[in-house]
Amino acid sequence: MSHASTSATAAAPAPVLAPPVAGRPGTRLSLVTAGGVAVGLFAAARLTGMVVVALTAWAAGRHPLTLLGRSWDAAWYLGIAAHGYGRTVYFAADIVHSDLAFFPLYPALIRVLTATTPLSGAGAGLLVSWTAAAVAAAGVYAVGARLHGRAVGTVLVLLWGLLPHSVVLSMAYTEPVLTAFAAWSLYAVLAGNWLWAGSLAALAGLSRPNGFAVAAAVLLAAACALRRARGRVTHRLWTGAALAPLGWTAYVLWVGRRSGDPLGGYFGVQRLWGSRFDFGRGSLAFVRTLLLRGDRFVFPMALLIVAAAAVLYALLVLDRAPLPLLAYTGVLLLIALGGSGFFESKPRFLLPAFPLLLPLARALVRTARARPWHATVVVAALAGLSFGYGAYLVVYARTPL
Repeated sequence: MSHASTSATAAAPAPVLAPPVAGRPGTRLSLVTAGGVAVGLFAAARLTGMVVVALTAWAAGRHPLTLLGRSWDAAWYLGIAAHGYGRTVYFAADIVHSDLAFFPLYPALIRVLTATTPLSGAGAGLLVSWTAAAVAAAGVYAVGARLHGRAVGTVLVLLWGLLPHSVVLSMAYTEPVLTAFAAWSLYAVLAGNWLWAGSLAALAGLSRPNGFAVAAAVLLAAACALRRARGRVTHRLWTGAALAPLGWTAYVLWVGRRSGDPLGGYFGVQRLWGSRFDFGRGSLAFVRTLLLRGDRFVFPMALLIVAAAAVLYALLVLDRAPLPLLAYTGVLLLIALGGSGFFESKPRFLLPAFPLLLPLARALVRTARARPWHATVVVAALAGLSFGYGAYLVVYARTPL
């Protein structure tokens, strides 16, 4: 990523948003090595999780790669990659599932791979997801290390790879793609690289509906930098801010034009899927039903994860995290809490919200330095939960991921 010139930096001191940890030693090579260790730990965690999924699938008489590459939303993405948009499934007058609900970047990448390699659609989807997950892990490490040092960056990556729903990072889903663009866009914002930040935010907006959270973070950070510099900023900031929302906005407007309602068409498609933003009324109604009646294991677990995310966001605010991270995670949390429909999918929607894990990562690093065995037990317990629950979700749970 290219830095602004010396004069531009003086005009708009963007790194003030989150300066690097003072006195942190090491050369560029050692930084790369430390990041490689973090990504290696993440890869080891996810490979172990996939082994557990494979063993569980074989024991149940099912094929693990089929489960990872063709389950639920993955089938819709593969259909778009193979045939383009145009598939609609009618369940009832008010329940119509259209593939226009799915953003285009991920199926486009699958289509490129299937056209240029011998890979099948599912194989290409998994390759894109696994590659994106590794790139995302590097970005998560970069953000954590810049803010709190390499140990916190490494633990942050490990915690992200051991979330209860982290099995999704090994599937043909879009969360790894969004997180990869989001992490590096946020890192670029923290470093003051506005062109990179805006460009990556635009790509994040083409990845998923909640990818707009990245653009929101970039725009808010740019507004704060503009205010501090009293309008005397480099053109890079203006250009980055202009680029940030383009991806998300372009797709939403394209769907609207295709459906005959330029501004509301995409949201109409989502409503027919049962997804709408109703300020949490649908979520509260679902929680009330769940508490009064009880339901399958997936739903109470989803409720617990969403509640934990809200608590972690409060801790992130109390820790005075940089504003771009608060904006990004706040928008993701708002969309998850305020949206109705598919309550069981809300933990997946929060997978890209990796900054929520910063307070836990810092606490675990402190614990590891004072009581190493205590930290080891915590990580082992998280790993057991992640691997076991992930296998359950993929192989046995009958609810959408």
